[in-house]
Amino acid sequence: MQKLISKDERFFIAGSNGMVGKAIIRALKKSGYGKKENKGILLTPSRKELNLLNFRDVESWFQKNKPTIVILAAAKVGGIYANYSQPADFILENLKIQNNVIEMAWKYNVKRFLFLGSSCIYPKFASQPISEESLLTGGLETTNQSYAIAKIAGIKLCESLRKQYKFDSISLMPTNLYGPGDNYHPENSHVMAALIRKFLIATRDSLPAVNCWGTGSPFREFMHVDDLGEGVVFALEQWNPDAINAPHDIEGNPLLILNIGTGKDISIKDLAEKIALLTKYKGKILWDKSKPDGTPKKLLDIKNIKLLGWEPKIKLDQGIEMTIEGISKEKILY
Repeated sequence: MQKLISKDERFFIAGSNGMVGKAIIRALKKSGYGKKENKGILLTPSRKELNLLNFRDVESWFQKNKPTIVILAAAKVGGIYANYSQPADFILENLKIQNNVIEMAWKYNVKRFLFLGSSCIYPKFASQPISEESLLTGGLETTNQSYAIAKIAGIKLCESLRKQYKFDSISLMPTNLYGPGDNYHPENSHVMAALIRKFLIATRDSLPAVNCWGTGSPFREFMHVDDLGEGVVFALEQWNPDAINAPHDIEGNPLLILNIGTGKDISIKDLAEKIALLTKYKGKILWDKSKPDGTPKKLLDIKNIKLLGWEPKIKLDQGIEMTIEGISKEKILY
């Protein structure tokens, strides 16, 4: 099958210094993109070089650098506490970033555009596993509502530009991610990073107990960020929503968003016990039930992207072991 992108593309990875951006760069390089001998380039400006919140900065950057492929992995992200305590920042900053990058990509005739959303766009009580068609069929989880609304707006902007102007934009909805480059801040991290941090410190300091948020009963799906990186490259190369064999909704319309995950979930309680085992922690695990649990279950239906030929490669135990090894090697917590 002929690929939809070529080796001489000028890739702009917005958010290239984040966990997801770095994984995408690793995957692009692994697939042979960005090589000078092929006249390819990976454009990875830092925040100092390009302020995505500033419309004029973004426009002048596009005028000067002329990317042909744009991947929007930049976003203000955080865990339950950060989302709940900073709702205005999460909606305003993400809307600005998205609108600036998406509009300029369309205005300057980018060949393909890929937007990265999040599984939190789906209703809190969506049927499990969650299909792409669940979008906008129910209320959102309140703890990260602002972030989710911003992401939904980005999806709809991409869809609208495709419908009205034939702009080749596609969107992937990743499940919960973990791996190298994750945020291990004690208050602003996501659940996987937060738990790994807690148990590594508890093991190091021989703490008698580890306190975890909530009841431990919610189920979550986790994917190693390098699987997402590979999935992004796969989607850019292979996914043409208008193709006859591309995924469609129940009414026969082309799907413009695809879930990307593992198709398997685990309770937070079982995850904590798994991490305790892998970090060799011997103490007690206590649950602070005064803290919010969030959505009770959030498992993505990944049948559509699997039909195209993609599936994840890194098993959960292997991924957690790799992550722990990376943290220890880089001495992130010490």
